[in-house]
Amino acid sequence: MLPVVRIVIAPDSFKGSLAAADAAEAVARGLLRERPDAEVLLRPMADGGEGTVAAALRAGYSARTVTVTGPDGRPVEAEFAVDGTTAVVEMAAAAGLGLLDELAPTTATTRGVGELLLAALDEGATRVVVGLGGSATTDGGAGLLQALGVRLLDADGADVPPGGAGLARLDRVDAGSADPRLRDVEVQVATDVDNPLTGPAGAAAVYGPQKGATPEQVAELDAALARFAAVVRRDLGVELEGIAAMGAAGGTTAGIAAVLTSSVSSGAELVADLVGLDAALAGADLVVTGEGSLDAQTLRGKAPAVVLARARAAGVPCVGLAGRVQLTDAELRAAGFAGAGALVDVEPDVARCLAEPAPVLTELAARLLPAHLPQPPSSPRA
Repeated sequence: MLPVVRIVIAPDSFKGSLAAADAAEAVARGLLRERPDAEVLLRPMADGGEGTVAAALRAGYSARTVTVTGPDGRPVEAEFAVDGTTAVVEMAAAAGLGLLDELAPTTATTRGVGELLLAALDEGATRVVVGLGGSATTDGGAGLLQALGVRLLDADGADVPPGGAGLARLDRVDAGSADPRLRDVEVQVATDVDNPLTGPAGAAAVYGPQKGATPEQVAELDAALARFAAVVRRDLGVELEGIAAMGAAGGTTAGIAAVLTSSVSSGAELVADLVGLDAALAGADLVVTGEGSLDAQTLRGKAPAVVLARARAAGVPCVGLAGRVQLTDAELRAAGFAGAGALVDVEPDVARCLAEPAPVLTELAARLLPAHLPQPPSSPRA
């Protein structure tokens, strides 16, 4: 017998407590407990940062693991995803803050991200999605470029040292020795950050302190990134200054734009395309999304907002589930949600919601979602 109802479950992670894939499975368990007749499609989401590779893998991409250079120069194991000629890599896997024992704001390198790109090329990729977010670096993508074969040279013709501070010595950029396969690859940068490369809203000023930079180091890094942009402009004819998103992930977007055919897209929109969300929504009766907190920030382009917008375009009602819901009923209705629920509605103990979110989310889904579904047909009477 064909399923009576079809539900798409597409949450983002509940930050710090539940990965997106685990959240999707928890919702599915609760839903199927009450509606075993349902067809459930799991499409865990991400905002283009950490979790992007996991979302691609859940959508059917194949996993690959490679050893690359970590942000402090030590080797790390990094996973990426491949499907045909498309690869998905995450900056955090090769240059993330979580890979450091100690913050290294002036010396952390993106070399490992470039090595991930090379590994993707080895798999035959001609389109690479790079999820930015969680980076430990402010090197303008210099390490990435060096891994790809681009020479960043000082006045003596020596390679500049790793990290953003090394760019203060940059005198010349030579892309002639770059991997020739780069000519045939398109890089899509997934980020929701629109900061320029330098200045008061630039990579160093805004994000440097989060990576451990002192005010003096912020000024040093900003000047080094400005020098990088000036040398790239002179030697490669590419403008990096004054352009939105060039400051994302410590300027990594700028390094990519300097030598690669590239574009910048909303992280959540790009992930929605990667996981085939629109196709999953076709013919669905309900879509469920969510994250740790449904609030005003959620509605500003975060993953649940993207899921909601696509659900509305497909004419499918959307319910939001979260650790906490900080939007009023009127705000939820105005945004287009058919309903919403919070873990604390089921378990008032916030500590338990954080420590054991999956069973609480399962119970929330079981209680809330059936009311938003068509009722199953009644059994015929004898």
